[in-house]
Amino acid sequence: MVPSEENQLVPKEVESAAEEPRVLCIIQDTTNSKTVNERVTLNVPASTPLKKLFEDVASKVGYENGTFDLVWGNGDNVTDLTPIDQNSDKSILDAGFEPGKKNFLHLTDKDGEQPHIMQEESGTTEDSAQDRFIGPLPREGSISCTNNYVSQSYSYSSVLSKSETGYVGLVNQAMTCYLNSLLQTLFMTPEFRNALYKWEFEESEEDPVTSIPYQLQRLFVLLQTSKKRAIETTDVTRSFGWDSSEAWQQHDVQELCRVMFDALEQKWKQTEQADLINQLYQGKLKDYVRCLECGYEGWRIDTYLDIPLVIRPYGSNQAFASVEEALHAFIQPEILDGPNQYFCERCKKKCDARKGLRFLHFPYLLTLQLKRFDFDYTTMHRIKLNDRMTFPEELDMSIFIDVEDEKSPQTESCTDSGAENEGSCHSDQMSNDFSNDDGVDEGICLESNSAAERIAKVGSEKNSLLYELFSVMVHSGSAAGGHYYACIKSFSDDQWYSFNDQHVSKITQEDIKKTYGGSSGSRGYYSSAFASSTNAYMLIYRLKDPARNAKFLESHEYPDHIKQLVQKERELEEQEKRQREIERNTCKIKLFCMHPTKQIMMENKLEVHKDKTLKEAVGIAYKLMDLEDAVPLDCCRLVKYDEFHDYLERSYEGEEDTPMGLLLGGVKSTYMFDLLLETRRPDQIFQCYKPEVMVKVHVVDLKTESVAPPISVRAYLNQTVSEFKQLISKATHLPAETTRVVLERCYNDLRLLNVPSKTLKAEGFFRSNKVFIESSESLDRHVAYTDSHLWKLLDRHANTIRLYVSLPEKSPGSQFRQSVYQKTGDLGNLDEACERVKGPAGNMKCVEAILEESTEKLKSLSLQQQQQEGDNGDSSKSTEASDFENIESPSNEIDSSASVENRELENQIQISDPENLQSEERSDSDVNNDRSTSSVDSDILSSSHSSDTLCNVDNAPIPLANGLDSHSITSSRRSKANQGKKETWDTAEEDSGTDSEYDESGKSRGETQYVYFKSEPYTADEGSGDKQKWLVVHVDKRITLSAFKQQLEPFVGVPSSHFKVFRVYANNQEFESVRLNETLSSFSDDNKITIRLGRALKKGEYRVKVYQLLVNEPEPCKFLLDAVFAKGMTVRQSKEELLPQLREQCGLDLTIDRFRLRKKTWKNPGTVFLDYHIYEEDINISSNWEVFLEILDGIEKMKSMSQLAVLSRRWRPSEMKLDSFQEVVLESSGVEELKEKLSELSGIPLENIEFAKGRGTFPCDISVLEIHQDLDWNPKVSTLNVWPLYICDDGAVIFYRDKTEELMELTDEQRNELMKKESSRLQKTGHRVTYSPRKEKALKIYLDGAPNKDLIQD
Repeated sequence: MVPSEENQLVPKEVESAAEEPRVLCIIQDTTNSKTVNERVTLNVPASTPLKKLFEDVASKVGYENGTFDLVWGNGDNVTDLTPIDQNSDKSILDAGFEPGKKNFLHLTDKDGEQPHIMQEESGTTEDSAQDRFIGPLPREGSISCTNNYVSQSYSYSSVLSKSETGYVGLVNQAMTCYLNSLLQTLFMTPEFRNALYKWEFEESEEDPVTSIPYQLQRLFVLLQTSKKRAIETTDVTRSFGWDSSEAWQQHDVQELCRVMFDALEQKWKQTEQADLINQLYQGKLKDYVRCLECGYEGWRIDTYLDIPLVIRPYGSNQAFASVEEALHAFIQPEILDGPNQYFCERCKKKCDARKGLRFLHFPYLLTLQLKRFDFDYTTMHRIKLNDRMTFPEELDMSIFIDVEDEKSPQTESCTDSGAENEGSCHSDQMSNDFSNDDGVDEGICLESNSAAERIAKVGSEKNSLLYELFSVMVHSGSAAGGHYYACIKSFSDDQWYSFNDQHVSKITQEDIKKTYGGSSGSRGYYSSAFASSTNAYMLIYRLKDPARNAKFLESHEYPDHIKQLVQKERELEEQEKRQREIERNTCKIKLFCMHPTKQIMMENKLEVHKDKTLKEAVGIAYKLMDLEDAVPLDCCRLVKYDEFHDYLERSYEGEEDTPMGLLLGGVKSTYMFDLLLETRRPDQIFQCYKPEVMVKVHVVDLKTESVAPPISVRAYLNQTVSEFKQLISKATHLPAETTRVVLERCYNDLRLLNVPSKTLKAEGFFRSNKVFIESSESLDRHVAYTDSHLWKLLDRHANTIRLYVSLPEKSPGSQFRQSVYQKTGDLGNLDEACERVKGPAGNMKCVEAILEESTEKLKSLSLQQQQQEGDNGDSSKSTEASDFENIESPSNEIDSSASVENRELENQIQISDPENLQSEERSDSDVNNDRSTSSVDSDILSSSHSSDTLCNVDNAPIPLANGLDSHSITSSRRSKANQGKKETWDTAEEDSGTDSEYDESGKSRGETQYVYFKSEPYTADEGSGDKQKWLVVHVDKRITLSAFKQQLEPFVGVPSSHFKVFRVYANNQEFESVRLNETLSSFSDDNKITIRLGRALKKGEYRVKVYQLLVNEPEPCKFLLDAVFAKGMTVRQSKEELLPQLREQCGLDLTIDRFRLRKKTWKNPGTVFLDYHIYEEDINISSNWEVFLEILDGIEKMKSMSQLAVLSRRWRPSEMKLDSFQEVVLESSGVEELKEKLSELSGIPLENIEFAKGRGTFPCDISVLEIHQDLDWNPKVSTLNVWPLYICDDGAVIFYRDKTEELMELTDEQRNELMKKESSRLQKTGHRVTYSPRKEKALKIYLDGAPNKDLIQD
């Protein structure tokens, strides 16, 4: 037991307690669909009594002890559903718990009743007790243990009980946090909530679904009265006219505030609340311009709902320290002088003037927007400014209302010269609200009042302009996206709360200060462009005025229509609660029924309350399956059924009155079994099904080496092996005495059941099983099992797969077939020879003849090879001719003269038409050009034994989805130029085998013990149009690819070194299998294989695809041919071998110095390969590698690895066109050298050169309408290999221009025409790569709920 506090002081007892074994218990609650996937973990001492275990479990999960049962959930007790005795003092060790192992338990209903949730000792309500059980979701900064009873992920159960704060949260529909923040702020504003409650909805005049005020009323009532933790906002957004897609659009909370206020004003027209928004939120300011010569002032009155405050002035590195400082800057006048002079109406000339804003009236609820979102004109990105800006809890706004102390009488001029000015927000010139009583409300009279009177009024207003902060809307994240939540002070108790979607929690003033923002260190103006931070975005203050400050309405003060609404919502919530309770106690399980007349299996879902009896459930299922006209009710019953294995598990005789909850093991989200509504004829009786297991029995015949289809047998887990044999004997009519039974527990796990007294359960039988039986009198019964013929046959059976092999349409020439025929004697033709072997079946029988003969010979060869391996090992002195000398197949009966023909055949294959091959054959890189690698079957990348590997060795790069290699072939090009030793990580020597079928001495690598190979001809479906020859091959998948190819030689007609194997996937894409030393273990039944003629690779060779680089063509990448490069070959040698192939296959008559080879990555040209570079020493190479061939205009300028070749292209803004590409070779990575070269090339003065790096895939196409402003022109760097250029390798694209050249001015017609041309050009090339941020959907609220009619738009 766990040491008590007293004995903790005694070291010996502590040691003994620590030495005591501990038991790990993992409990799964199966009583509730919401908790069925949760696990509770307890690690208790082995001496813990069962009674104490139940107490610990109850405390952990929040149930009352004694209201639930624990049953075993694993191991040998998996079928024991007897509850563990919870009152026993027996230790858990004595009860069968095992120390050091996982002991799985299921927490189930007790007597069919749901467990009772533990009540709080403090006498809290039922809801808060339930809250304790469910557990509040972790708040910001909290860390939850992995063994918590409830996971951190949000689920519906988490909204079922109210927060301990007493406030209700709002569910985030997807990205509606901005809406939730504003709604909670409005709800916590007494004046707004009270005014909303006073408005009465007239259902006869409007649809409640589309009424925004009514849905807000309902939401506020629910926020005030609901017992849930959080409520949905879908009804409110539906009244906005939004669909579900709007929930995935995040908007600005300030923008939403303005749009929603506009919508409310429209809805409240001609009601008592018509002017509510203006009364609460609207202020007034004066926009003025004063002539500094005559003092004449022009002005206009503007209204505002919020004051936007700049965080940092444009171009400044210093942010405003506080809101007060930003407010001063907001009203700071500017001087209009020089070219910005103001035309004075009185002076009749342009004069210097002062322009600014003056606050005339502050609203009751003051809203300040901190403008944290800006736009970086350098990067053309939106950014967020995270600078620190403090804001006070109390804000004195009196200092921002000025007394007009100008002496000049012209200051009183009330002209309207500024009335026509545009650009002011909320312009409401002399609105009715202010036209009659401006002098009274604002304390500033613009008429001819005396200065003393004005000062007195202003002083009076100043004394009453103290505001208190009550809402801070916080944005966390960046300009690209983030999260809103609100910190709100309750006017009821002056406590601050965090309203973060469904979570509501108490916070302190210190938490508010954390929203000031800011970061350490000195930062530039746009340094925070993509930094994520949490800071205040909108502040709402309320005027401190005891006469106007309202309190929330009490329930007895509600208007009658609100009292009715409260009652209605309570009834709906109670109804919903009752429905949830019914759902919580409803068993939902799959129901099947074989229709008695239609004889079809019907499927449905049976939903039955856990207290319903089995008899009542049968009646429900009877009606659900609509059997009233087919069979009487008393001829139906429910039985336990396993649909996956089509197995009847048990029937429920005598349990007709048992509750379904008890029968099914409680209410669960999913059941491990199903129910079957079984029917019978009136003259039949139901069979009794006991808990049994289904066994599929396969009979094995050793003589024919065949395995028969399965026979289904029902058995009991407590049966012995001896009894099981008797049962099988009756089903198969084989003698039990000589029967051997082998159980296949899993793949390649074949267990001989040779202990007669052992039970099937002890042998590992479960719900569904497969066994093989053999009952012959052969001596094989007395051989050790693993050496027996039976084991080898079953082992082969388990590993044999069926493949469909497509043979080449045409043989490589008649020479080979004729040579085969000539050795057969004086037959007239080969087909006649086939007829002699198999009779009149014709040519198809010829394949069977070859098959039979070659298979038998290869079997004998395999035995000889196994014997020779023991005597000779892997001889390195055998010649190439010995590779096939032991195979007496037609291909090996050719005399020595045939070797000449074979060499001729090889030559024919090498010069075969490449275009035909290209049209049929695709490498992995071709496929990647068209689609993502992810569309290929997953085993091509995941299988550790894949014979379809896309590279040459185990650690070679795998092509990624975009076609790039996981290793760059010349990843550190410049640094490698100075290395003495080159990397060789991609060579074949480090592989466990090679990609060649033969080693250096010519010894075949196809020798293996797994040579089982059986094939037969196969004809494609008629009408498919497929005239190719097919084979169905049954082969042991442990065979190597090399041995597999040797087996296919007689059917292909050429040696295995002269054909290639391609695996065909479900999407008809083909990948070449090249790793001959690997097995076919990644293949599965019915996979397709295509055989194509062509020379297979030898050791150290790589197949390379050669593409022509055409930098100034619309399609710059053109396939030329397939070539073979070898390890140790220089680039010049490979170019020499390419010359005749280019001439014959591509019609390119080149000299060796007129073209170069260079790296190809996807479609991007890379490193230029110099003639003296050696493959696999200087250049990393892999299987199915790709290179560019580039034809040179003159001599090769690249002589050294230290040089850098870039592709330049001039942009001419005055002509709106781009010149052709021209290569520039640099001796270093300096920017100045690049500019000098570009100046020499173009004639542009050096000081006027501006350049930018191209974006995206070569040729980095960009619209001429965007290139002038979208590229990062003239980066401030001195070298090319640093940010933001990162030009470290050949092939980079550089655009350049003359900075003095003006951009052509286009008419609208010219622009539209050019836009069409550019759009057409870029669509054809598919190279449009420009910055395209996620388009934001405009925030709109539709007044009638329809998006196509009267809308309110920001």
